[in-house]
Amino acid sequence: MRHFNPAPFIAVAAVVAFAAGPAAAHARLVGATPAPNATVVATRTLSLTFSERTVPAFSGFDVVNAAGEKVAIETSVSEDGKTLTGTLARALAAGEYRVDWRIASSDGHRMTGSYTFMVR
Repeated sequence: MRHFNPAPFIAVAAVVAFAAGPAAAHARLVGATPAPNATVVATRTLSLTFSERTVPAFSGFDVVNAAGEKVAIETSVSEDGKTLTGTLARALAAGEYRVDWRIASSDGHRMTGSYTFMVR
């Protein structure tokens, strides 16, 4: 009678699960200026830094005021592809703002998110 040995199958499953862990990770926002929930003085520059390189053609962000209107912003991507910087035509007026970001990481995953900050 032959006995079934599950050890090779368990080993293969463990290797696949371990190897898939890093591949399943997605880019995440790791830093922002102004920071989420911060209160700042008038600013003309915003930056968002992600944990992975982004694809510039599919990455960007909008700044939205309390009335729901987008503020005109010109964005650029850092040389390492991880930081998006936005420059405003003029400093933001006092009030609450929301940053809506969208990125595509180099592995093809698309991510979105948002946060708010206040200008005094």
